[in-house]
Amino acid sequence: MPHVRLAFIADIHGNQDALEAVLGDLQEQGAERLYVNGDVVNRGPDSVQALETLLALTPQPTFVLGNHDDLMRLWLTRDGALPGDWFEDPFWAATAWSAGQLDQAGLLDAILSWPLTQRLRWGGLPTIELAHGTAAHYRESLSPHTPESRLTELLDESGAGLLIGSHTHKPMVRAVEGGRLVLNTGAVGAPFNEDPRAQYLLLDSAQGRWEATLRAVPYDRSGVLARFESSGLLDRGGVSAEIFREEVRLARSLYTPYWMWTEDAGKPRTPETWGQFRAEFPERFM
Repeated sequence: MPHVRLAFIADIHGNQDALEAVLGDLQEQGAERLYVNGDVVNRGPDSVQALETLLALTPQPTFVLGNHDDLMRLWLTRDGALPGDWFEDPFWAATAWSAGQLDQAGLLDAILSWPLTQRLRWGGLPTIELAHGTAAHYRESLSPHTPESRLTELLDESGAGLLIGSHTHKPMVRAVEGGRLVLNTGAVGAPFNEDPRAQYLLLDSAQGRWEATLRAVPYDRSGVLARFESSGLLDRGGVSAEIFREEVRLARSLYTPYWMWTEDAGKPRTPETWGQFRAEFPERFM
């Protein structure tokens, strides 16, 4: 069968500069189809622009819903799935800002149409199951730490020969017994593997199987880092917006460790405790 090259991107998180770098690279690489595996929006300052850019592509990409995409719906509808006190908590101000930007631009309906999974079939090649996390939940991670028994279970349940997830912001290629593959796209807009380049996945057909290539595209981060301030996100979003900016700058997860630290210590999430966290763990900010 003819050669097929597919591109999978995810976790753009409102970073237009990273998105443009990846779109340029995958075009140079000759990718024939683009799949967007969730979390186009939130965290960064460019949610509206990033989503509009993807929706304007021809042909339009195939989308999967991510947890941050869905959070925009949950936030705007005041869905009961979210704790009620979040809506008045200043810590969630960055989420409120991004949701408001998307609502004002009339883009929420586009997100609402995205499915939780996509099943991809190409001729005689192994079937691909694409989900932001897994088919079980968009926050379940596919990572080097996922037990092989769980990966086998997911593969068996899906009947697929290949699983593709995202969500962890860390790229991965992992072989499972029987020659099946489990892949993670990595993150376009906010990698957490200490490599600040915009990262994504290419799949190539080769003699009846899929071969994975992880791409990392350099780009100038000064623009997106500056737009945290010029867009109003840093001023309106408070502590969480500052954390998101630091994650882009350092290519390292900070939000989750800070959240867990406050939970364990019974501390509120405030500028003061964020300062305490930075002082207690200076190695995270080097």
